[in-house]
Amino acid sequence: MKKLKELTEAKIESGRQANPEFMRGVDDIIKQEKAFEQGKDAIKIGQKAPDFELPNPEGKSISLDFLLKKGPVVITFYRGNWCPYCNLQLRALQARLDEIHALGATLVAISPQVPDGSLTKDEISKMDFIVLSDQDAKVAMQYGVAWEVPEFLAEHMRVDRKLDLDKINNGNGNVLPIPATFILGQDGLVTWRYVNVDYRTRSEPDEIIEALKNLS
Repeated sequence: MKKLKELTEAKIESGRQANPEFMRGVDDIIKQEKAFEQGKDAIKIGQKAPDFELPNPEGKSISLDFLLKKGPVVITFYRGNWCPYCNLQLRALQARLDEIHALGATLVAISPQVPDGSLTKDEISKMDFIVLSDQDAKVAMQYGVAWEVPEFLAEHMRVDRKLDLDKINNGNGNVLPIPATFILGQDGLVTWRYVNVDYRTRSEPDEIIEALKNLS
């Protein structure tokens, strides 16, 4: 099985071949954002993770406090199901979910995308991890990973991708989460994290599983 990094790098290369000018623009933006240490305010290892209560695809509210009663929690913030890099990441995590569960942990994926009734109850029942909706990226902001999308990228999504993120997120489409992953111990403290403003790169499932093993 290919590593997630291999899959995302292949996706990036495909993008460079298809639209080199756009990808050069993304490279420039990421370079600028890293220079400003975008994501430096993300919650740190050893800090208490902010509690939250967010709706799942059925509209049922799920709280972090409830999840922590079962054991450690892996929280991954992603941009939405319209993002190909996010889908690569979630599929890679799904493939290793049995190992995550075997270590007593719960995986939660959070995006600003509003529950829109597009998933049937049968589809929801087949989801092996929890998906929650964080409209306006309010929880992402509490975790220090909310990002005001530069106009260059916003225009690409609006014009080239035909995405109405205001509608998809039922709110502010200009604020998205930095793709970030946090592992919380049962006490709610952050024991491991991955934060990177470059939305084309993600934490490896191997790294998450290794961190959970160290926690147990």
